[in-house]
This record gives sequence, C-alpha cells and structure tokens, in this order.
Amino acid sequence: MATSFSILKNINQRLLLSDGQKLSFTWCRNVSLTRVLRQEELTDQSGEAENTNTKPKRQVVDVETSIRYLDSNAYVEGYGEKPVWFHYRRNFKKNIMPPTRKTCIRKGEISTASPCPICRDEYLVLDSKNTKLLDQFISPYTGEIIDSMKTGLCQEQQKKLTVEVMKAWDQGYLEMKVPFTTYDYDDYKNKR
Repeated sequence: MATSFSILKNINQRLLLSDGQKLSFTWCRNVSLTRVLRQEELTDQSGEAENTNTKPKRQVVDVETSIRYLDSNAYVEGYGEKPVWFHYRRNFKKNIMPPTRKTCIRKGEISTASPCPICRDEYLVLDSKNTKLLDQFISPYTGEIIDSMKTGLCQEQQKKLTVEVMKAWDQGYLEMKVPFTTYDYDDYKNKR
C-alpha cells in the first residue's frame, strides 16, 4: 500500500490514515471496548460526550412528599384500603416459595421484572416519621413486623423496614402493642 498508517490510542482497533481519515476495526472487540470507542466517536463529533443511556434514573423522593402521597387520591385509587403489599404476588416455580431477592434496584434502576412493593413505587419511602406506611407492615394481632415471605419485600427493604419500625417505636411515633394476657392465678396456688 502507498499510504502509511499511524497508530492511535487503541492499538489494532483504530488507525489513522495519512490524509486524516479514520479507519475502525470491529472484530475482536468486547462490549465494553465497543462502548468506549462509541463514546469517543460521539465526543469527537459533537465536542462533548452525549449520554448513550436513554433510560431515566429513578428519582429520589423525600419523606414529606411520601407522607403527602399516602394521603392523596392517587394513592387511594392505586391501592384502595388494602396495604401496599396485599395485591403483590411473586412468581416462582413449583410449590415451595424461595426466599426473596437481595435487592430490586441496582445503580438507580429497577433491575427485575417484578420488583417488591416498596421498590416499584418510588413515592413509598420507609422512614420512622412515615407511620401510615409502617403500620401496614405491622401485624394488628401480635404487634410484630410481618415477614418478607408474606409481604414480598426484597431483603434490602425488609432490613430497612425493621430498622425504621424500631426507630419509630423508640422515638414514640408508633405505639408498641403488647398483647394483654389474663391469667387464672388459682392454677398457681399451692393446694394443701
């Protein structure tokens, strides 16, 4: 060949012809290198890097907004009078339910097809001040936190729920219900 080649940054990946034209090879590249090269091309063309990921990140909602959401008509239309976890059903094979997943959100995006009841609605924020939401995860009969196998919460949200309920009990936002038991003291008397 009459034209000479000079090697750019990526050896054997991109070559610069002597007259300024770029030559790119697409063979023997992994996905991450292809993404890096594509990002470099976008930077070269527009002068600044464009975001190739068009999927929007999950917005962060504060506690006050979440409390207002639980009192709004949109919440009543979506969930009715039932708890947020009532209509949620997990998909699993056979008759034995597996343990819940570790987390539903990775890198700010929902990463599963059926996220847990808290992860699927970004306006549901677990906080010790958000007592209306925390009450839905406490059993009215025993006063204990309902298990994640029944509610369908991922393990990360279940841990957060446990911590926030304990905080709410300690700070006095939630009433700790201890069941009242009556005893027949005649059973414990000495009979001589």
